[in-house]
Amino acid sequence: MILVRVHTRGPEVLVAACDERLFGTTLREGEVRLHVSSFYEGERMTEEEFVARLRGATIGNFVGRETVAAAQRAGFVGEDGILWIGGEPHAQMVVVAG
Repeated sequence: MILVRVHTRGPEVLVAACDERLFGTTLREGEVRLHVSSFYEGERMTEEEFVARLRGATIGNFVGRETVAAAQRAGFVGEDGILWIGGEPHAQMVVVAG
């Protein structure tokens, strides 16, 4: 399952999502450290529910194999947009209005 939390500030809608199994862990890669904290703590969702939430997002922050792969399959993340930290993928997205 994917944990999804939606943060809203003005017109910005940030969807923070992680693989449930990673919640509470700290990933490390050299000097880079990512704590999968309460920032990601939210509703448990299926891939389909997660993707539906992404359609309304202006910003996304994703951690974990299941979560990043779902965002990729839905076209929100490209292969070149993935950073690997401690053996787990991390990706972000921003929708640019134009």
